[in-house]
Amino acid sequence: MYATDHYSHRTEPWNKGKLVGQKRPLKLKEIWGIRIRLQIAEQTREAVKDWIVSRQLGLGDYVFPSAKVDGSHLSTRQYARIVNSWVASIDLDIGMYGTHTMRRTKVALIYKRTKNLRAVQLLLGHTNLESTVRYLGIDSR
Repeated sequence: MYATDHYSHRTEPWNKGKLVGQKRPLKLKEIWGIRIRLQIAEQTREAVKDWIVSRQLGLGDYVFPSAKVDGSHLSTRQYARIVNSWVASIDLDIGMYGTHTMRRTKVALIYKRTKNLRAVQLLLGHTNLESTVRYLGIDSR
């Protein structure tokens, strides 16, 4: 049996009906909506501190380790589930946002406040300024 045979039962593409491509960044009011719901109470801060101490975590260690692989980090799938729950908590369509939304949101806010394309380009690690313009979805004319 070939690896591709495992998926031969599918009758339609995995992404049919799903938004593919770049997803929009969050707006400032949406960020605040999520932050309000995620406010960490003193009890939670103490629990995280106790977790770090009990696990003897150092600067290079993952605070949120993998449940399956020793020495590894939280999986990208689990992170995606967390982001989906944040987005859903403020009644946004989870199909419109994803894990990459966090990266896009940060640089979109920096650009909006500073209008400094070069700084955003450096933060993103883009070699071509035009790539940064496309990434931000701004008109360079």
